[in-house]
Amino acid sequence: MSLTLQSLGLGNLGIKDKLALIEELWESVIAEDPAMALTDAQRAELDRRIADYEANPDDVVPWEEIKASRAERLKK
Repeated sequence: MSLTLQSLGLGNLGIKDKLALIEELWESVIAEDPAMALTDAQRAELDRRIADYEANPDDVVPWEEIKASRAERLKK
């Protein structure tokens, strides 16, 4: 049986609770295998991207638009 949110009784969690759970799970993975931790460069890049998003929240491209553009490029 594969684990799902439903099978774990977590299907009704809100977004904030899901994100908190993701963070807790990731921290447990790092505790078991420190090699999985982000490098300083990776963390700096994520921090830069978060700051950029927070400064320009409307400067985004929807995922569907990205997928369609990529699919069109691959046709050529």
